[in-house]
Amino acid sequence: MDRLMVPFLTSNPAIDETPLAGESPFELVERLALEKAMAVAAEYPDALVIGSDQVAMHGQNIVGKPGTHENAVAQLRQASGKSVKLFTGLALVNARTGSTQSLVEPFTVHFRELSTQQIENYLRKEQPYNCAGSVKSEGLGVAVIKKFEGDDPASLIGLPLIRLISLLENERFDVLA
Repeated sequence: MDRLMVPFLTSNPAIDETPLAGESPFELVERLALEKAMAVAAEYPDALVIGSDQVAMHGQNIVGKPGTHENAVAQLRQASGKSVKLFTGLALVNARTGSTQSLVEPFTVHFRELSTQQIENYLRKEQPYNCAGSVKSEGLGVAVIKKFEGDDPASLIGLPLIRLISLLENERFDVLA
């Protein structure tokens, strides 16, 4: 949000992020982004509230935040030389009017072939244990990536800014005003 040069506050609503039975990753991130925004909107009745959530997919498997070094090693071994699909859910709630907008922005990350030593070195330097897929693309994680594929590169860090600007414009909020 700093990149948009608009004032903002952050909040971390306590919502259950457990996937529902039969829920696709696409549906999951859209639902969670909207639930997060709605929860915060209840606390800020005059605000435009943004919610987001992200999952990484290795094939058909959801890969979340690793939490530990060991889990991060396993995630990066699995991703080495392969592509990982990210789905970022984005929601905007106008707390004053009750208007809601939501979408999912896909993005693909193609990984380099990584040796065990490269994985260890990266993880010890970056410690991306709270990042889906064990990569911080805005940091040293760029060294483990071969290429990016998608419309909104900010999706990688969990907030697709290009798409957000369009949602804000729908609420008559112009970031360039």
